[in-house]
Amino acid sequence: MAAGTVRHARFGGAVPLREMIVGQPGQQRRRYDSSLRRQRAAQTRERIVAAGVQLAHESPAWDWRALTIRAVAERAEVSERTIYRHFPGERELHDAMMQRLEEEAGVKLEGLRLEDVAEATARVYAHVSPLPLVPRMPLDATLTAADQRRRAALLSAMAAPAASWPETDRRMAAAVLDLLWSVTAYERLVAAWELTPQQTTSAITWAIGLIETAIREGRGPTPPAGRAGAARREP
Repeated sequence: MAAGTVRHARFGGAVPLREMIVGQPGQQRRRYDSSLRRQRAAQTRERIVAAGVQLAHESPAWDWRALTIRAVAERAEVSERTIYRHFPGERELHDAMMQRLEEEAGVKLEGLRLEDVAEATARVYAHVSPLPLVPRMPLDATLTAADQRRRAALLSAMAAPAASWPETDRRMAAAVLDLLWSVTAYERLVAAWELTPQQTTSAITWAIGLIETAIREGRGPTPPAGRAGAARREP
């Protein structure tokens, strides 16, 4: 009898093994079971990602250190082993969560154009605004006093060139200048963008110069059409 065949009494001879398997009713059931397993696996994966995103929304500014495999497993009510069936490790789980968060915010980084940056920023801020702020370590008393003096100086510098602006606009402009002035901005450009200290200084002072020009030209953070309403909202 040839290889790959079996003897079947009904047909009175050898029948290819493949035909015997395909012809069995159980084959359709196995195919159905495989499809059902894939569907259930997709549902479990979605449940895991949704649980991770839910935890991210509850964490201060998406504190990824708290989003462990164990924490997500507990929220999704699955075992850690189940998560590892869908994600090789914590990094892959976090990547899936970040993709979902970007989709929720409506931000697409691929193909980003210069004219899209402002809208993308607004979308991200709207998405993270409900999140709790990260509690910061209290500054040394001297550093706190210096911070307060810097903010007061910036507000004072805004008084003359933006005298006709609503107070909220002056505060917004001063706050952005304070952000650019901060050591945090310097560290971001040097560490994340790998700019030299000289390049960082040039970039930040360039941005400050653009804001100064806008202020002197009367172009504030609130469009002119909305300034009357903003002024009326002032206490």
